[in-house]
Amino acid sequence: MSRQRQAQHRLGPQRNPAIDEAVLQATRELLVENGYAGTSIDKIATRAGVGRPAIYRRWPSKAHIVHDAVYPVMESENVSDLEIAEELGRLTYGAVALFGGPAAREAVPGLMSEGRSDPELRKALITDQLEVIREELGNRLSQAVEAGELRAGVDPDVLLDVIAGTAIFAQSVRDAPDPGKLAASLVDILLNGVLPR
Repeated sequence: MSRQRQAQHRLGPQRNPAIDEAVLQATRELLVENGYAGTSIDKIATRAGVGRPAIYRRWPSKAHIVHDAVYPVMESENVSDLEIAEELGRLTYGAVALFGGPAAREAVPGLMSEGRSDPELRKALITDQLEVIREELGNRLSQAVEAGELRAGVDPDVLLDVIAGTAIFAQSVRDAPDPGKLAASLVDILLNGVLPR
């Protein structure tokens, strides 16, 4: 289901989904121009050409708007049935792309900070969405172990932390300039380790 159809379902048929996209686009632009701290509900409303009430009918806070602006809606089937080496490569390149966009690079530190201080926000924006991917990845790793593609004992939570954590830190903190090189290097370390072969 597309983001637009999900928004229509969530908001009801009387709401105009074009307002949603205008707000999300304005948010992305302001993040790139001003960073997370410099992006406010007032600025978003002005840029999108809507009133604050229209925004608050849709999102309870700036963090919720920013999250929806930079992250796609998580759906099932995030993990495929590719061979495990290819699957880890696919997930790694996907994570680097997800966290590497200009708006996402600005949004991540602010969302992380707000999530640390607000457990309900953290659950809604991070924990609940990641749980689907973690569960699917755990099932896929178990299948790979049974098929002899992967050694036993790889923790899916830590593996996902390594992939997503590297993508976030390298791009939002270190400001790595080349996403392709970052993803390729991370895949190499994931699959081959760091010790001499």
